Amino acid sequence: MRPVADAVADVRMFSLELREFSTRLGGLFLLLPLLARLDLDALLSRCAFPGTRRIPATHAVRAALVLKLLGKARRSHVMDLVFDPGVALAVGLNAVPTTTFMSQYSSRLGRKALVRLLGEWIERLRNEKLIDARSFNLDVHSISYFGDDPFVEKHDVPRRSQRRKAVLAFLARDAGGQVFCSSNTDIRKGEEADEILRFVECWTQRYGERPRYLVFDSKLTTYANLSTLNDLGLTFMTLRRRSRALLAECATLPRSAWRTVHLKGPHRKFQTPRVVDQQVSLRDYRHALRQLLIRDLGHDEPTILLTNDRTSSLKSIMTRYAQRMLIENGLADRVELFHRDALSSAVALHVDFDVLLTVLGSGLYRLFAKSLRGDERAQPGRSFGACWIRPRGSACGKTG
Repeated sequence: MRPVADAVADVRMFSLELREFSTRLGGLFLLLPLLARLDLDALLSRCAFPGTRRIPATHAVRAALVLKLLGKARRSHVMDLVFDPGVALAVGLNAVPTTTFMSQYSSRLGRKALVRLLGEWIERLRNEKLIDARSFNLDVHSISYFGDDPFVEKHDVPRRSQRRKAVLAFLARDAGGQVFCSSNTDIRKGEEADEILRFVECWTQRYGERPRYLVFDSKLTTYANLSTLNDLGLTFMTLRRRSRALLAECATLPRSAWRTVHLKGPHRKFQTPRVVDQQVSLRDYRHALRQLLIRDLGHDEPTILLTNDRTSSLKSIMTRYAQRMLIENGLADRVELFHRDALSSAVALHVDFDVLLTVLGSGLYRLFAKSLRGDERAQPGRSFGACWIRPRGSACGKTG
């Protein structure tokens, strides 16, 4: 008995004739109506994505997006999907494209097309009321690189607690809608501090309004850039690095200087932190800043917040800071589900394209979560489970 050759992906061989099949990934079809609603095919056509006669652009991107939505830890681990007719049907092809094709396709995508698709996608999410653009959580994430490219720079990789070859990715997430709405991986060493200003400029140019509130980590930018944000009329909140002098100051403050703040929330573990509210002057910052020294938040050392918000109460500022922590938890959730930190695989997807797929997948799951009663604000991992993409049994499908 001779071996049977695998089918070659070709849209011209795709058929919707009546047939029955079994699939382990039937929940994937719950997301397809949302893709049609957002009209991803039209967006790709307007952004002039490349394609071939066998695999047009819409099918190539949909195939890569399906792997992202399925949470495949390695793009090369698709052998269990190759023979699943449900995946090929969702993509709109007779078979899943090979890993070689996916790698070569992502390398053909220019940055202009990717940036344009990102802008068009965010516009659609704004029309769906998923983004209110009043407040953003910002972060720079290190994506480990395991290839042999000598031109990839070394950066700190916090998830691995080491310094190694990595690509820096700037991410902005809408605080209200919990949707990623900006990404950039074209960042060289030393440029990350100015990325926040580029984000504000690009957002203003495209949508005609500046972001109102920005929350980010202490390592994201410089005090000089904080001064520029203040001059632009933006409100910001950031952590301040704990120097020895600051820690010594906190240790020598009298007990009477600390004020207890009562934070509400049944699931909040530390509800009575102690706070010192100060005005400080910093080098390279042209105005006075509000500084909060906070103890009893579950850390051995005090948390130090800097903000130009002079009117909000201590309770509201600390609550907003707690929401800032959600971006790290949410980012970890998306890293775990979408595997942007996966080890090297046979499919070396272009990092810009891979991060863009993360943004698309995150927005799609957020839109899906809106239809889940009681889970409207669920993270993608929870929506992933609700979508039955990994059921214990198998599902039957029918075309025709």
